Amino acid sequence: MIAGRYRLLDLVGRGGMGTVWRADDELLHRQVAVKQVVLPARLGGDELDHLRARTLREARTAARLNHPNVVRVYDVVSDDDTPWIVMEYVPSRTLQDVLDSDGPLPPQRAARIGLALLDALRAAHEAGVLHRDVKPANVLLAHDGRVLLTDFGLAVFDGDVAMTGAGTILGSPQYVAPERAADGVSSAPADLWSLGATLYAAVEGRSPYARSTAMATLSALASAPPDPARHAGCLLYTADAADEGV
Repeated sequence: MIAGRYRLLDLVGRGGMGTVWRADDELLHRQVAVKQVVLPARLGGDELDHLRARTLREARTAARLNHPNVVRVYDVVSDDDTPWIVMEYVPSRTLQDVLDSDGPLPPQRAARIGLALLDALRAAHEAGVLHRDVKPANVLLAHDGRVLLTDFGLAVFDGDVAMTGAGTILGSPQYVAPERAADGVSSAPADLWSLGATLYAAVEGRSPYARSTAMATLSALASAPPDPARHAGCLLYTADAADEGV
């Protein structure tokens, strides 16, 4: 039982920054998703306070958004000095899970997913919120057909002081825009670059800069064009037309 209210039922997924559980909200009698933010054991003192503040910022960021393609945040609580974020529970699989189990998607399905994510990012950017970690693992394909963007764990408000240390790149290297990797610059265009990389992965089964190590990925990102998109079909033609102003 978390915070005397949320009873954990089963594990939904895990990532670099946390573990997500399906839970019962015993006050409102509804199912929710509860994210336990994993605090690295090596941190202490000010660093732990910094990470807790970042967790509160994540919840505050996502709670500002009210859009059908964004997972809603209901609450943030602390239990045994561990932050927990309470979110809408969406029966779903992540896009990454689908790619891992079923393989790449047809371009038409990838395009429908991309349009939904574009709507979500447009709403976030209009609210002054950057996501900074758009990738297949943060895209939910709901059993009822919805597409939702989740995990604003790296999100920042436009104008807020960055909460990352100098020289630190947060996010997944395979989906980080070149300017973020080079200069740590967060921007709406960088989110859209990550969306493009996510759609590339949807039809190709891997990111455009997939390499054996994070360092090799970042090196390729800085110095090489993306790998050819061999299965993009109409997505590739649409991108070419957009580049030409059509």
